Amino acid sequence: MFLRRMFLRRSAAALAASAVLCAVAAPAALADASSAPKDPSSGAGKLPDGRGLYGKADPKFDGVWRQSVALLALDAAGATPAPEAVDWLAGQQCADGSFTAYRADTGKECDPKKTPGDTNATGVAVQALSAVGGRSAAVKKAVDWLESAQNEDGGWGYTSGSPSDANSVSVVIGALAAAGRDPGKTVKEGKTPYDALLSFQLGCDAKVTKGTEDAKKGQFGAFAYQPGKDGTLAPNDDATAAAALAGLGEGLLVSAKGSNSALTPLTCDKDGDGDIGDGPEKAAGAGAAYLASVLKKNGGHLDSVLPGAEGQPDYANTADAVVALAAGGHRDEAKKPLGWLRENLSKWDKADDDPAAIGGLMLAVHATGGDAATLGGTDLLKRLNATGPRPAKMPDASDSAKSDEGEGDGGGTVLFWSMIGAGLAAGAGIGIMLSGRRKRQGL
Repeated sequence: MFLRRMFLRRSAAALAASAVLCAVAAPAALADASSAPKDPSSGAGKLPDGRGLYGKADPKFDGVWRQSVALLALDAAGATPAPEAVDWLAGQQCADGSFTAYRADTGKECDPKKTPGDTNATGVAVQALSAVGGRSAAVKKAVDWLESAQNEDGGWGYTSGSPSDANSVSVVIGALAAAGRDPGKTVKEGKTPYDALLSFQLGCDAKVTKGTEDAKKGQFGAFAYQPGKDGTLAPNDDATAAAALAGLGEGLLVSAKGSNSALTPLTCDKDGDGDIGDGPEKAAGAGAAYLASVLKKNGGHLDSVLPGAEGQPDYANTADAVVALAAGGHRDEAKKPLGWLRENLSKWDKADDDPAAIGGLMLAVHATGGDAATLGGTDLLKRLNATGPRPAKMPDASDSAKSDEGEGDGGGTVLFWSMIGAGLAAGAGIGIMLSGRRKRQGL
């Protein structure tokens, strides 16, 4: 998602390879098919510096990722990205179909020795290009490359041939689903991506990290990033959020579910066997239950495990958890961390001008059935637009009828009526206030 958050960040277990993993970013583009150029050749020439790119920071490590999240967020808000934003992403593709974190000069051939294809960047780019439409050739080429990079255990590592990890497997599952492929039928040596994904989940008979039996039970359902050298599995909240989403065959752009499903924690029978082997959906459910328990313990958020930031809130990963819970239909549980994000938004500096952070929040709101453009009265769409090219088309006015917590309720509705009241008190016309509220494109 999944974030990252960058939207898909690497936490503790992933940091063992942080020099590589931090470069996991990759932009994808989301516009609608009517405005997007039709299948231009990949890497056809160097794009003007910065044209179409979201964010002002150096894109070396996260250019493709942050672009993808930004464009997916625009789609979630009902906006059509500018053609140059879509072109920027398409121009990042290598001749073999893969994407790297960022190509400074798209006129030069990709060098697989210096900058090998990145499964995470390629996976998120596929998700975005699939959503934008009109890029079928680029999507097919990227998916073909991903299939060529599949490991014998059915999964993927960060680069072709590297050991599989839960985050990489998850983003590729999302890519395959977005491209119309069945992840369960993407087989290598008899193994599917779901086989690889479930191998990272802590179950009743898993060799888990040290601790009391009660502590170990509390870890059941979580996913590890990768097994340790001794085969032990350590719970990783980032990997769990990504895997709980992927187990449902979902990518980062999640449509809100109509029903509210109860959580189903992993249970163990007398023989010590759990229900992980019952399939990816049950595994995803157990992962969601684990996330919900951690969120409850922390008061609504996940903690950072980055060096020097231990014990501090991880805003981006909390947004990822919202998406994963919402994807499983756990809307009530998803709204709790979303409420925490709303209340603490001003404390997250990246939420001001980082397109990946802003986009991740928008995707979280969208997954719960709210208006992706706003969170607690904060105009997220306006913030995102300030970091890159203005969308070719802004959302219809009717899109703002939803609050950030779903149809007809929540902080957005309260703000809406409070604005009308203030307008009446000042003698302003109701029609003018409605227009100012609903036409966010004028902000």
